[in-house]
Amino acid sequence: MSPHSSGGAPQTGRTSRVAIRLIVIQILVVSLLLTLGGRLWYLQIRQGDTYTAEAADNHIQQVVAPATRGSILDARGVPLADNETRLVVSANRTDLMKMKDRGRSVLARLAGVLGLRTEDVTAKVRLCDAKTPKPCWAGSPYQPIPITDEATTQQALQIRERAEDFPGITAEPTAVRRYAGPGGSNTAQVLGYLSPVTDDEITKAKTSRTPLMRSDQVGRSGLERQYDSELRGKAGVTRYEVDNLGRVIGKAKSDKAVPGANIVTSIDARVQAIAERELDQAMKDARKEMDRNTGTNYKADAGAVVVMESKTGRVVAMASNPTYDPNAWVGGISAKDYKALTGKDSDYPLLNRAIQGQAAPGSIFKVISATAAVNAGYGFNDNYNCSSSYNIGNQVFKNFESKGYGPINLGRALEVSCDTVFYDLAYRQWQKDGGNNPKHPADWFYKTAHQFGLGKETGIDLPNEVRGRVPDREWKKKYWDANKDTWCKQGKEDTSYAGLIAKENCESGMRMRAGDSVNYSIGQGDTLVTPIQMATIYSAISNGGTLYNPTIGKAVVSPDGKQVRDIPPTAHGKLPFSGNTRDQLDAALAGVASEGTAAWRFEGWPKQIPMHAKTGTAEVYGKQTTSWFATYTSDYTVIMTIAQGGTGSGASGPAVRKIYNALYGVDDQGKIDEKKALLPHPEEKLPRIEKDGTIEAQHIDPPPSPSASPSRKEEDQ
Repeated sequence: MSPHSSGGAPQTGRTSRVAIRLIVIQILVVSLLLTLGGRLWYLQIRQGDTYTAEAADNHIQQVVAPATRGSILDARGVPLADNETRLVVSANRTDLMKMKDRGRSVLARLAGVLGLRTEDVTAKVRLCDAKTPKPCWAGSPYQPIPITDEATTQQALQIRERAEDFPGITAEPTAVRRYAGPGGSNTAQVLGYLSPVTDDEITKAKTSRTPLMRSDQVGRSGLERQYDSELRGKAGVTRYEVDNLGRVIGKAKSDKAVPGANIVTSIDARVQAIAERELDQAMKDARKEMDRNTGTNYKADAGAVVVMESKTGRVVAMASNPTYDPNAWVGGISAKDYKALTGKDSDYPLLNRAIQGQAAPGSIFKVISATAAVNAGYGFNDNYNCSSSYNIGNQVFKNFESKGYGPINLGRALEVSCDTVFYDLAYRQWQKDGGNNPKHPADWFYKTAHQFGLGKETGIDLPNEVRGRVPDREWKKKYWDANKDTWCKQGKEDTSYAGLIAKENCESGMRMRAGDSVNYSIGQGDTLVTPIQMATIYSAISNGGTLYNPTIGKAVVSPDGKQVRDIPPTAHGKLPFSGNTRDQLDAALAGVASEGTAAWRFEGWPKQIPMHAKTGTAEVYGKQTTSWFATYTSDYTVIMTIAQGGTGSGASGPAVRKIYNALYGVDDQGKIDEKKALLPHPEEKLPRIEKDGTIEAQHIDPPPSPSASPSRKEEDQ
């Protein structure tokens, strides 16, 4: 036996293990090489173009020039919203946050120069989130944040000359939005306002036709929002090639700024000023009047008026009160102004009560009930008893001020606004429909309201229009489902009158009861309408039955004036009556203005301009009555409402009459002076567009000072 034979096996084993390790290492190395090779192929070949472009972008700096926003003009070319150059002081938040004290000392010095409080300046650069109270910056954190747009030349020079004391701060001329208020008009809720674009909005708009830049301002309400894409234009971008030290070495492809288009509206700034002034004066006058039900003066805390072309649905004026100055938003809103616009004691002036204010309509609803009755088979000229009260079981429903007129037809019932006639018609139809146990109810009164366009948007070209409410059986069932648990609990625990009502609602609140139907027939109860809905309805009665979508935009005009896109009137339905019923309603509403509840407000009105009207006084639980006044001529429809303002003709009547006086040039003696008429016929043509694209604006004077309103001689419904 060889002396080495005993050690042969271990040596072979070690060799095998080394070989295995080498093979594993080789496999790992080959795998890594293949992985790296595949990744290099993916990056350099498959995604080569993409990364080449991104690498090039790393050496390109962009300078964004905001586009000039288009103007919003009235029907005569007068600017309602345009732009002006101001000295704007802005802060670069990114630069401030890099400082040791996060820019506090710089902002404090800036506040001293501008004459502002340090805390107000600091608040403007903090970012909005769920925990941060407004005002705060809702735009992109990488965009310069405007501190003020009212800097003086001296203040701007101090900031620029002492640049070392104000790092991250700029002061330069900038085009900013201006809400001109021509002729004393405001038009705040119609125009809306702007605020900076947010990062989320930029991301969402990347794939749209109108991408957003960080420097953009976008519309937040009103026409500014509705026509934002047309008004905004497209920002210009200048691209510079820079080296790794940031030095400019060349200029890359750039995009020129494209100004926004101009929007011509159907608003007449002169009529708008009159409407705003008369609404405000009517509310002030109402506050001087005693409410006999409460023993206190009327609060008259909110109101709205709409002036509409009867044949087209175009809005000539739209006012909402309380109102505000839309310029408060320009350059960033202050904490004081923001609180005044949104605080609990503000009465919410940002609301456009013409399209967002909801209330029971009272007797101006009776044109719908009269139509429903005719469609249900009751004759317009049949006689119905106008008694002083109407009894259903133990319930007594009184006529307004308990007046009775005996047997009258539906036309006369509209003229004197007789409640009991409509109570009787609604109750009879409720019985025909099966009373408390209906099987296949026709529901004429509810169906007709839907056919008149209630319970849905009118389609006006303004955002956030509300729908109102028709309290039909479907709504009543849903309302009961949502509230029955609360009612049942209150009915068990509460023995007061409110508790008894809750118990009754718990047990039968899903039913359409007789009391619900008779209240509904005179525009009371749970019915809710908006002024724009009623303006649409009454203009349709005037024009023969066509329900138009109310429109404010009239045309979109390109910056150079070469492209004009008209916004034509669009109809969305017809009123559900025959031509004969329409004529009967029209005659009855003329009677309201000549010898009915509105006659005392139209004394001396010229006969060559036939006037039609309907007054309304809506009762609201826990509040004072709401005043409604609905009117029309062959040219215009004017609707006014004042919350907690009293009666229809008492509170709103004088103001509506004065609006018509201004439109047609009617003096106090009822004579027409055509020279004083602001708009005797609707404006059909667009304003003249010059060769350079500018739009010729007509001269406008401020409205005359308001005259005293006549005292109330009687109450109406």
